[in-house]
Amino acid sequence: MITVRNVTVDDAGRILEIYDHYVKNTVISFEWKTPSLDEFRKRIEKTMLRYPYLVVEEDGGIQGYSYAGPFVGRAAYDWCCELTIYLDKNALKRGFGRMLYGAMEEALRKMGVLNLYACIGYPDKDDEYLTTNSADFHEHLGFRKVGEFHSCGHKFGRWYNMIWMEKIIGEYKSDQPPVTNYPY
Repeated sequence: MITVRNVTVDDAGRILEIYDHYVKNTVISFEWKTPSLDEFRKRIEKTMLRYPYLVVEEDGGIQGYSYAGPFVGRAAYDWCCELTIYLDKNALKRGFGRMLYGAMEEALRKMGVLNLYACIGYPDKDDEYLTTNSADFHEHLGFRKVGEFHSCGHKFGRWYNMIWMEKIIGEYKSDQPPVTNYPY
């Protein structure tokens, strides 16, 4: 059975285990060092004060997670969110990412969010640390590339680009209602 649910702080160990692979073996995360469990719990708690933080489970085991966060952090950007997603390295290409982002988009739409953004490491050419798979995934879900920064991230002795992708999920109004906190 596959379910998407809100994260709890007790999920931090498993979520960190998933993230650790990406920090140590890829440029999907630009972090060089995996955060401590305590630091990771604090990140989860901070996110949960306002935004959704979701996990996808298969038969009770967490296979991936996604969360939203502020875009830039100024009041005028309240209707925008940056999204993050990570799947267990053995759970790719099984529809978990689509399920997580579908639930995330629904939750953010209910909050009043209009614009979704993804910041994605992007190689000049695919290598053993980074491919265009993340950008391709986002494009498949309706995101479009809106910007690229060249050679802005350095990891594993190489320089990598970063792209921004955007998806519009709401309607703009001159008297736009304020965004509510999750869970509504």
